[in-house]
Amino acid sequence: MTISSMTGFARTEGQFGARNWVWELKSVNGRGLDVKTRTPAGFEALELVVRETMAARFKRGSVQVNLTLSRDAASAGPLRIDLAMVQALIEAGKPFIAQGLVQAPTWDGLLQVRGVIGGEEVIEETPEARAAFDAALRVGLIDAADRLAQARAQEGRALEKVLFELIGRIEILTGQARDHAATGPIAALERLRTRLAALGGDIQLDPQRLAQEAALIAARADVAEELERLTAHAAEARSLIASTEAAGRRLDFLGQELTREANTLSAKSADLALTRVALDLKTAVDQLKEQCANVE
Repeated sequence: MTISSMTGFARTEGQFGARNWVWELKSVNGRGLDVKTRTPAGFEALELVVRETMAARFKRGSVQVNLTLSRDAASAGPLRIDLAMVQALIEAGKPFIAQGLVQAPTWDGLLQVRGVIGGEEVIEETPEARAAFDAALRVGLIDAADRLAQARAQEGRALEKVLFELIGRIEILTGQARDHAATGPIAALERLRTRLAALGGDIQLDPQRLAQEAALIAARADVAEELERLTAHAAEARSLIASTEAAGRRLDFLGQELTREANTLSAKSADLALTRVALDLKTAVDQLKEQCANVE
């Protein structure tokens, strides 16, 4: 099963009688599942249906759900202008006009005030008609939610490829770090000998003391545990991506663990080549974390 992204968009539209409806669903990254619904006045009861529909399909993501309604022009009655409201607006504005604070209103400006223009409904809506319309809206919502799930899954397939490439990069760099770490103690001992030899030939070196110093250097530069954990975390990330469960939260945690091990590897490195690999590893881990933030 391919992982799913948290980003997607879906739109469905339809008609029921003289009414047209449009559902628009947008989804972006989120720590949990956060559903925000916008419906026309009188349709607030659909918000519970929206939340249940989203929860049945998604585990994470910030989802914005918008419902837009309109009526066919052919079914609309004649336009109605609320002349009483127009007169009230004119009277209310006279003192401000007289003081020069505002200009006199124009007819087209007054018509744009909300509530001035209305329409007469051709047919009064019965409870049965409203129930049937609500049922049609629910069907449209389910269709839109399914399309959003498909869009998120499609993006997840592309995201899966990117994640596997980054994990492969981390595994390669971990192998390179292991190779450099294996020769690190020997190189550190040689550097110690070179520094002591540069102090002068009269200095007598105690072999036992030299061995102790070499052991301390080797212990401080030992990164075997960090490399083992990096290998294990990368393998776990591969397993999570291929699993059938929502893996986003656990991938976020693994990203933090990979960052911790890469930072420790860089801090303990006493070899220039190993430091360079550790820095490349930190870059790859940062890229992996950025992409994992999109996983559901």
